[in-house]
Amino acid sequence: MNFLFLSPNFPVRYFKWVEALKNHGVTVLGIGDSPLYDVHPRLISSLKEYRFVQDLNDYPSLLMAARSLSERYGPIDYSESDNEWWLSTDARLRKDLNIKTGLWPEDMEKIKAKHAMKEAFQKAGAKTMRYVLVDGPKDLERVLAFAQEVGYPLFAKPDIGVGASDSFKLKDEEAVRFFLKEPLKETHIIEEYIQGTIVSFDGICDKDSNVVFATSDHFETPVADVVNEKIDYLYFANPFALPFPDSDGEEFLELGKRVVKSFAISKRFFHIEFFLLTEDRPGLAKKGEFVALECNMRPPGGYTPDLIDFANSVSCYEIYADVICYNENRQNMNLEKYYAFASARKDNLSYLHSPDEIKSRYKNSLCMSGRYPPHIASAMGNEFYYAKFKDYQEGVLFDRYVRAKKN
Repeated sequence: MNFLFLSPNFPVRYFKWVEALKNHGVTVLGIGDSPLYDVHPRLISSLKEYRFVQDLNDYPSLLMAARSLSERYGPIDYSESDNEWWLSTDARLRKDLNIKTGLWPEDMEKIKAKHAMKEAFQKAGAKTMRYVLVDGPKDLERVLAFAQEVGYPLFAKPDIGVGASDSFKLKDEEAVRFFLKEPLKETHIIEEYIQGTIVSFDGICDKDSNVVFATSDHFETPVADVVNEKIDYLYFANPFALPFPDSDGEEFLELGKRVVKSFAISKRFFHIEFFLLTEDRPGLAKKGEFVALECNMRPPGGYTPDLIDFANSVSCYEIYADVICYNENRQNMNLEKYYAFASARKDNLSYLHSPDEIKSRYKNSLCMSGRYPPHIASAMGNEFYYAKFKDYQEGVLFDRYVRAKKN
């Protein structure tokens, strides 16, 4: 089996996907935009061949490299990047190489456009926020009428976009008028604003959209706030085998499975985000209910797959390779489960406890620590500490210690 991995060099820990596939006997071929000398040694040792392309956005050069690999090693069976930025490029490559084990360009709107996602969510029985699509000044009166219906504040973000850097909270009519005073560079979706925390349904499905592995991540602070307000934050991985501290885990598991089926995806990792309401939203949902936010048909960002592994005592990388090769999960799912906490610190803030103090105090619980690369630091934080606990409250105390500020 030949597996073409696009941009396996980013993020750096993506070498673990390639290692898992190689361990399963897959021939993994890589195309990336990092020169060979700058590629992680474990990635190089797991790839059959790596091709450097100066700019992966230069599609003719990318396609030429892919066809060259196919001519040398035979037809490509799978082509993936597992990266939001390249999902549309993945689809284009599949069509041009006639790879039928994934989405083609004509299939992409339902998993890329936020307004199109809502139909699949609703089909699965999930509640969704009301919205309008806007391109600029011509939409002003429609947005003002929408605000009359749902109230302020509103939340605006690109209808097709990655991350939270172009997201805006519109608190009143003045903010709306300022936002729409000139044509927007791309279509934005404006939704009603709801109070809640984000809980994600993460996992892997087989070729028939059956979930073979599922877990959840709980984000105490919206990533948009982390980016726009330059604050630190916490999130934690919560296996479904352990109680949820904030909601009904069994109910969420069943909802998540229905949503995956509704999107009709095949052999993919998914990261599907929901709001868990912290107060009633008249006309939409009540406190404690889930409201669908968006689907991401790839693994969660940063080093979250490692956090998932620490929580579930498994390798989600190996599960993914199992599904690619055997269409099933062959890992032992009966191992002990933990609440795995990811506490991040920002360089612009002053903290009470030093890294050495944290590592000494929590040496028996820490799983991983370090600094995020600069290109994801705005969303993930600069310095991170991952630790796992059998008791949720122990994890809360860990986070308080890590992020305690100087007076």
